[in-house]
Amino acid sequence: MHKHGLIVELVEVGSIAAEIGLEPGDEVSKINGNPVQDIIDFRFFEADEELTLTVKKRSGEEWLLEIEKDIADRLGISFVSSGIERIICCRNKCSFCFVDQMPPGMRETLYIKDDDYRLSFLKGNFITLTNLGERELQRIAGQRLSPLYISVHTTNPKLRERMLGNRRAGRIMEQLCYLAESGIKMHIQLVLCPGINDGPELERTLHDLLPLWPAVSSVAVVPVGITKYRNSLRPFTPSESNIILEQVKSWQENCLDRLSYPLLFASDEFYLMAGQKIPPTERYADFPQMENGVGLTRLFLDEWQKVKLNLPQAIAPSRKVTIVTGFLGRSVLEPVVAWLNGIKGLNARLRVIPNQFFGEQVTVAGLLTGSDLIQAIEPGDSGELLILPSIMLRKDGVFLDDITLDELSERLGVMVVAVKNLFDLKSIVSS
Repeated sequence: MHKHGLIVELVEVGSIAAEIGLEPGDEVSKINGNPVQDIIDFRFFEADEELTLTVKKRSGEEWLLEIEKDIADRLGISFVSSGIERIICCRNKCSFCFVDQMPPGMRETLYIKDDDYRLSFLKGNFITLTNLGERELQRIAGQRLSPLYISVHTTNPKLRERMLGNRRAGRIMEQLCYLAESGIKMHIQLVLCPGINDGPELERTLHDLLPLWPAVSSVAVVPVGITKYRNSLRPFTPSESNIILEQVKSWQENCLDRLSYPLLFASDEFYLMAGQKIPPTERYADFPQMENGVGLTRLFLDEWQKVKLNLPQAIAPSRKVTIVTGFLGRSVLEPVVAWLNGIKGLNARLRVIPNQFFGEQVTVAGLLTGSDLIQAIEPGDSGELLILPSIMLRKDGVFLDDITLDELSERLGVMVVAVKNLFDLKSIVSS
């Protein structure tokens, strides 16, 4: 890996890069004298109207190429690598870190704890800011790397240092204020641990964050996830979840009055653990933290209202299907399965699968593994089709324990299908 510079992989036909003679294998090392460390540098400096590119040709020659273009014009290059392959890792020792609660013997990539501001900007990964120095903060501000996704948890300096196991964690308000003054938008998550950063501590944190609106664009409270490999923490009880939701509701109403925007959101888990109804769509505004499990159930329920009206009244030939979920998904999916059973010729069954792999206190469907399904379901007991949500699978289509859909199908003696949404389910049921 070069210290500075990106190697050209492809040059678009008819592009500016093609016109000036760039070729695959060339190295772009500087733009207007600024070193190009990664794809973020390249995209930022590429946006100028007048460019001077320092390029090392495959032959070893060094070229200086001067370009005049419109701001919106791109050069038309893709690179062999993004320059971000070496991830900035987490230096914290959080007592609630889910990665540290993983069982041994899993795929190495599952133990990687990134705390990389570049991936926060590019992919929406949450970061703690504890490993950022002045140079990184200045780069974020100077290159307008916005929005960022930040794990705050608490604004109490001493408590944050203790929760994150890092003496640098107490500077969080100073860092957030700097980013806000620099025009950086931030989405905040607060992972709540019972008796630690909830209650009065949560109230303090929200009081500290509110003045940073609109730079702080959203705040989400998420319950701590605990596996059987961590004994020092406990999950929220239903009554404690209700208290959190009352606090959230009060703050939302306050923010709607002051900002015309709810600002604070609770993850779906809190509502499901408390047995409360999911709030109406308008309470989620623009769904700013959907990837963090905030509002996904509301979107599912809204989607179901549309999908169910277009389902067939009968199917032929008749078929039996099984739909699987985790404990928290039961109340959401029971009405769906009941409706499906109203379709003549369709026999649908809901199976709630306990999580043996991480422990039964883990109740979300997304952390169920192939081995959990194999232990819970008898071969031949699922009808003609076993339907599971795609969130159970990694991007490569494999469960967290490396079991594939084909392996699961073979072990259970049934065709297995992963669905991304209710429209996928409608297509399967209707076919």
